[in-house]
Amino acid sequence: MLICVNLWIEFLGEIMADTMHALEKNPNWKGRRGPVVLVIMDGVGYGKYEEGDAVKASKMKYLDWFTKNCPHTQLKAHGTAVGLPSDDDMGNSEVGHNAIGCGRVFAQGAKLVGESITSGKMFEGDTWKKLVKNVKDKNSTFHLMGLVSDGNVHSHIDHLKAMVTQAHKEGVKTLRVHALLDGRDVPPTSALEYFEPLEKFLAEFSDADYQIASGGGRMYITMDRYGADWSMVERGWHAHVLADGRQFASATEAINTYRKENSGLLDQDMHEFVVAKDGKPVGPIVDGDSVIFFNFRGDRALEITKAFETPASADFPYFDRKRVPSVEYAGMMEYDGDAHIPSQYLVNPPSIDRTMGEYLTKTGVRLLAISETQKYGHVTYFFNGNKQGKFDEKLEDYIEVPSDVVPFEQRPWMKCAEITDKVIEAIKSGKYDHIRLNFPNGDMVGHTGVFNAVVCSMEGMDLQLGRIRDAIKEAGGIMCVTADHGNSDDMYEHAKDGSVKKDKDGTPKAKTSHSLNPVPGIIYDPEYKGEYDNTKLNDGLGISSWPATIMNLMGYFAPTDYDKSMINLK
Repeated sequence: MLICVNLWIEFLGEIMADTMHALEKNPNWKGRRGPVVLVIMDGVGYGKYEEGDAVKASKMKYLDWFTKNCPHTQLKAHGTAVGLPSDDDMGNSEVGHNAIGCGRVFAQGAKLVGESITSGKMFEGDTWKKLVKNVKDKNSTFHLMGLVSDGNVHSHIDHLKAMVTQAHKEGVKTLRVHALLDGRDVPPTSALEYFEPLEKFLAEFSDADYQIASGGGRMYITMDRYGADWSMVERGWHAHVLADGRQFASATEAINTYRKENSGLLDQDMHEFVVAKDGKPVGPIVDGDSVIFFNFRGDRALEITKAFETPASADFPYFDRKRVPSVEYAGMMEYDGDAHIPSQYLVNPPSIDRTMGEYLTKTGVRLLAISETQKYGHVTYFFNGNKQGKFDEKLEDYIEVPSDVVPFEQRPWMKCAEITDKVIEAIKSGKYDHIRLNFPNGDMVGHTGVFNAVVCSMEGMDLQLGRIRDAIKEAGGIMCVTADHGNSDDMYEHAKDGSVKKDKDGTPKAKTSHSLNPVPGIIYDPEYKGEYDNTKLNDGLGISSWPATIMNLMGYFAPTDYDKSMINLK
């Protein structure tokens, strides 16, 4: 029988590998009464260290039950397994959901930008040439705006430096950097490690006028997403464009001053600053300038882009921009491929086709995608290969549960209960064949660095795992549990010998970035009927193996160019 199945798969592969078809039914699949539900525990991995692992420190009754009673494996969720340049690169929610939703690994933002710079293709492109020509013809200012770190999740400082160097080579006389502090994808108070060398780097171009003009923390200004808090964008607009904000002689002076005023301040939360000389801001954005937002990741770039690209005469309900300069604006990449935002960009995004959602809807499968605002775009836009909208309006339902607009450590449970309420309702309705959901807790609270809050978030989420398990058992469905990357599993900075790094007061030094740890691959199948080996799942796989796995669990053969399934069909 196994030989027959393999021959059948091989035959199907010839017709299904590279074109969109309805999936072929597995004749040996005996079926289930209920849906296949994919639970994505955002930012929950298997920690390397006992100390600082908020997942292990939490009372995870139900997650532990799954691990003890269900077939499970550990999946790669960082580096080359999700399309990033090397295995030293941490995963993130965007590339993670791309991988989980698309079934294959595509070269992602950081790698694409790096290759474009190395080859010179970026600087040979029409957009770069147009923006440089604009400032040279008008004797205006070239502005570079984005996250200044080597976190390689939203941006990389090397990309910024490469653009500065190239601009100087091409004769740009005046250049300003609008620098956002990270402290999330890098250590939480590491800003000076990037800003001091950057100021020295800019000063080296002594025959030109290159300076940092404004900045602030990424979670306080500019980088909002999903419309969660437009006031962040407004504060960024005031600092970057209007040059309206607290003035300092330099960015490093601003950082040092804010830290003296608030010793516990994290980089990501730092207020805006404006660099000024003799009381006059050095770099407002005005008519005739060129502006590049050099973040390559789209979710936190869309809103500031919208503020720049919406004409002054058009309706802009989010905040009063006061002054809308006429500039040549471009993003590092196309942040929204369907809406074509921005209208100009430097590097083409990965072309992702034939996602799991597209295959399933082509097959007539009824789908539900749900999360709260903070991760709604991840189970829709990113899951669908960076595409807005649905593949089939009749077969798909998307639900967004509004997130609280408060610091995540103050509401660490977030909306996991409300999400679960709707998921259980959907399971009981019998309307859906497949449901995917995201619990943001482990990621969003994990980024705060507040250990006790993360523990609270984990235990709140774990209760919901138990509720969904019970609903799945009653409905006779299958529950798959995973994550898009690690985070809450590694909340302390560790030295090379594994010891915990300590602050001056002797407390563990908080880590707010993602981890390089593997994530769960768990299958709960209470009405298992013997169609696959449930004693052991395949090892050594990445999270891109989920689509093939889910298709198999729904009784279909996966496209043969999809990454290997976690289960072995009998």
